[in-house]
Amino acid sequence: MGFLIRVVINAFAIWVVTLIPALQVSVIAFPPGETLQLVLTLLIVAAIFALVNTIIGTVIKVLAFPLYILTLGLIGLLINAFLLWLTAWFTSFWNWGLRVEDFWWGLVAAIIITLINWIFGIILRPKKD
Repeated sequence: MGFLIRVVINAFAIWVVTLIPALQVSVIAFPPGETLQLVLTLLIVAAIFALVNTIIGTVIKVLAFPLYILTLGLIGLLINAFLLWLTAWFTSFWNWGLRVEDFWWGLVAAIIITLINWIFGIILRPKKD
């Protein structure tokens, strides 16, 4: 259940990022490109992004642990941008998916996605009594 919630929140965050044209991040929907296909594409891209974050992101973060200490965690921003770009690269093999035109705008997009995930994580966190 937690993975599905993460996927839906990631899909919403990616959709919000695609609404900002200056970031040059877009999602190309399945043909014929109607609303249902766009939502399904966002969910699939978000699932791929969650898997990339879970599998590859964990390995990179463990290997980059000394850089986290040296940069006081700021390397995490670059790693998140790289993971977003990697997700776009994975989906570039099909005629649908995520497109990130510039790495540095992808960095800003990754920061926005992280902020949205953080806000929803606070809101949806189970309350401890």
